[in-house]
Amino acid sequence: MEPEVLERFTLYMREQSALTVMFHTKVAEQMGLSATDEKCLDLAMRAEGPLTAGRIAELSGLSTGAVTGVIDRLERAGFVRRVRDPHDRRKVLVQVTPGDLGKFEQLFGKAQASLVEVLSHFDDDELQVIERYLQLQIETFRRRVIDT
Repeated sequence: MEPEVLERFTLYMREQSALTVMFHTKVAEQMGLSATDEKCLDLAMRAEGPLTAGRIAELSGLSTGAVTGVIDRLERAGFVRRVRDPHDRRKVLVQVTPGDLGKFEQLFGKAQASLVEVLSHFDDDELQVIERYLQLQIETFRRRVIDT
């Protein structure tokens, strides 16, 4: 790969990353959370059901001790609750409580509108390439950064 191509894409990724962090910091602030707490809540919301603290640690790359603090804060704020696993009463699961989450949907609605605006500039073939790039980027980044 040409050095100038790598440099150009590195700058794009750094700018995208900075904007993403700033967006989630703003969202978290409006929710009364830290950015880390908000992202862990997002992980729990996207899961197919309640998660263990260990699973949140795996998905986030945080230590189990740090995740315990995150869960405590999310529980105090009313976004999650701890429940017993119905299949193994010794396990505690973290369950999202949908109560007040609806009032924050407008924050994410703006982000989704931006995504729609950007994607509207590409045809189906281009979208397939972008999707493949994003999937590979996520898989590689998770393997090299989160799963290490």
